Parts: sequence; C-alpha cells; structure tokens
Amino acid sequence: MGLSERRACSIVGADRKMIRYRSRRPPDTELRARLRELANQRRRFGYRRLFVLLRREGEPSGINRIHRLYREEGLTVRKRRARRKATGTRAPIPVEAKPNARWSLDFVYDQFANGRRFRVLNIVDDVDLPPNFHPAAVRVPGGFTPSGAGGATGDRRSWSGLRSRSPVAVNVAA
Repeated sequence: MGLSERRACSIVGADRKMIRYRSRRPPDTELRARLRELANQRRRFGYRRLFVLLRREGEPSGINRIHRLYREEGLTVRKRRARRKATGTRAPIPVEAKPNARWSLDFVYDQFANGRRFRVLNIVDDVDLPPNFHPAAVRVPGGFTPSGAGGATGDRRSWSGLRSRSPVAVNVAA
C-alpha cells in the first residue's frame, strides 16, 4: 500500500502511541500453567476457589490478576452431565402366590396433638393380607401414643390423614 504510519493512523482515527504500544507485563507462563493444571484437576472450581488454592501454595498475585488470567486462558466452570434417563418400560416384579414371597415397604409420617412428629415403617406381606385390609383404616394402639399426647385420656388418633410415599416392593429369597 505504501502508506506511512502517520497517514494510516489519521485515516483510521487511531493514536500512534496506541499502535506502537508494547506491553511490559511479564508473560506469567508458570502461573498460567499452574492455573490451567488446577482447573483441569478441579473442574467444578471457578477462579475464586482456584485463587484460594494458589494462595495456599504461596502465590502472591491478587484475585483480579487471577481472574484476568483465568479469562485469557479461556477457562470456565465445567457443566455437570445430566442424569441419565431410564430407558424402556418398567416391568412389574413377578409375584409368587405364596406367603413371604414378596413384601411392600412404606414410610408413613404424622404428628401427635402436642406437635411431636413420628415416622412409621409399614412392612406388609403382599399375598397374606387379611380380608378388607387397608393401612389407612388401622388405628394407633393406646400403648403407642406417648404420654401427654392423648395417652392418659385414651384419645387415639386415626391414621386416615397420614402422609405417605409410594410403597416399595421387595422380593424375599426363600
């Protein structure tokens, strides 16, 4: 092109000092390498936590310098992989028609009249159920109720309003 530096800068509108500027900053190659190494070891750590690790190793640099190097190196916190979804359809557990072959477990939560909470583990044989059995129809026995929560007056609470999780079936090896 044959343009002088002065003429090219005036056309572009740039200052000549800006064009001639050379940074005097040291390259920080060792610090950059250590930062990259730590970021690869601790993939879920951002620049703040890496700064703490570098400080523990005796690095005197400030957090702003570490942040600048972290960005210049193109480092970012790695995303967690998504959980794998279950594929296919769930097959029901085969049930043998004999007692003690399969049991269902269920945790049930409730609280007494005085506000104290309790949790009950229901374990039920799937085959050997009494006729007309329904867990919500069972009442808490008087000995189960702690004193001060209706035990002295004989007032027992029904299990009809219990909050329950879905039951889990367990095969028992006979």
